[in-house]
Formats: sequence, C-alpha cells, structure tokens
Amino acid sequence: MSALVVTGTDTGIGKTVFSAGLVQALGARYWKPVQAGLEEATDSEVVARLSGQEVLTEGYRLHLPASPHLAAEAEGVEIDPAQLSLPACDGPLVVEGAGGVMVPLNRRMLYLDLFARWGAPVILCARTQLGTINHTLLSLQALRAAGCRVLGVVFIGAPEREVEDSICLFGKVVHLGRLPMIPGLGEAAARPGRAAGSDALARAFATHIKLDLIREVP
Repeated sequence: MSALVVTGTDTGIGKTVFSAGLVQALGARYWKPVQAGLEEATDSEVVARLSGQEVLTEGYRLHLPASPHLAAEAEGVEIDPAQLSLPACDGPLVVEGAGGVMVPLNRRMLYLDLFARWGAPVILCARTQLGTINHTLLSLQALRAAGCRVLGVVFIGAPEREVEDSICLFGKVVHLGRLPMIPGLGEAAARPGRAAGSDALARAFATHIKLDLIREVP
C-alpha cells in the first residue's frame, strides 16, 4: 500500500477523526496538503494527538478558515498544484482533503482535479444524517467522472442501515464500515499532548471499520 486519499461529502463530518483512526490502524504517515484555519488545533495536530503517528508538514498553511482558494487569496497568494505532489515516503500515507470533493484550490482547479492527478484510491466519508444520500451519490458520481478509483464509503454517526444500504445500492460502492461518534474525542484532540480518547478510537476502528478490505489495496 502506498497512498490513500480521504475525502468527504461536506465539511465538519468527521473525516479528520476517521483519518486519525486510519493512520493509527495502518501505522501510516499523514499529510494535509492545504490547511486553512490556524486559530484552533489544525487537522494535522488533531491526527498527531489521536494517532501518535508521524505527520508531514502541510503544503500550505493559511490563516483564514475558508475554502483553500479564498484563504489563499486573503493572503495574496495562489495555491500552485505543482507544489502538491504526493510526498514520497516508506510505508502507507493517508492524505486528507479539505471539505467536500469539489472544493476549489484556486480559480482554475478543484481538489477533485488533484485527486485525479494523483491516481491514488479514494475513501469517501459520509455522515448518516438527513441529506446524505444525495450528497454521497453526487460525490461518487463526480469522483468517477474524473477517473478516480473509489475504494469505498465510510459512514460516520449513528446507524442508519436503510440509508447506508441505499447509498451502496445506487452508488454501486463498497460499504467500508461505520464509525460511531465517540463522546469527548474532539475536545480531547484539541488539547496539547496525547489525546485521552485515542484508545477508544482504536477500539472503534477495530470493531466497526473493514480494515481487511482497506489493507488489500496494492
């Protein structure tokens, strides 16, 4: 296994926590190409605290918590996709996008275009709340139209079996498991030092995520 891309149907759905659990389970490194928003704990800091694994330096660190293209423009810069090639490293690498699939990097390129350029398999995170069928099917359609290889969908939240089954049926996609909400995990990860909930995250992953399917990726 080399690189895996983690993206989502929207922002704030828990894909950073999922990325942390995946990094921990695979003994992988983590990379966030563009971090927009520096006032609170960054995604890289959260993953480092929850996983205890190595985190690579972001390609861009931008202060404004907004879409990457807007955060960059606020600082008078433009994100250059040529500077966002996948890092070469030994062992698996988990790469987390920003927001949803079609978030702009600049005025000409979306994150989706970057995923297609990388050619790495993609895991799509979807929450189980109302509206997720539409958002997930549209995201799957966009990924496939761009030529991305979708490894499967991971659901985050309370169980909604009929919703999950509908997405897998209409989206013709593999169900990679459902990560339940872990109370207090976000607050713990925002504090400096090793997060107290990291063991709970590891247990949840071992119980609910189909790691055998993910590990089979060449």
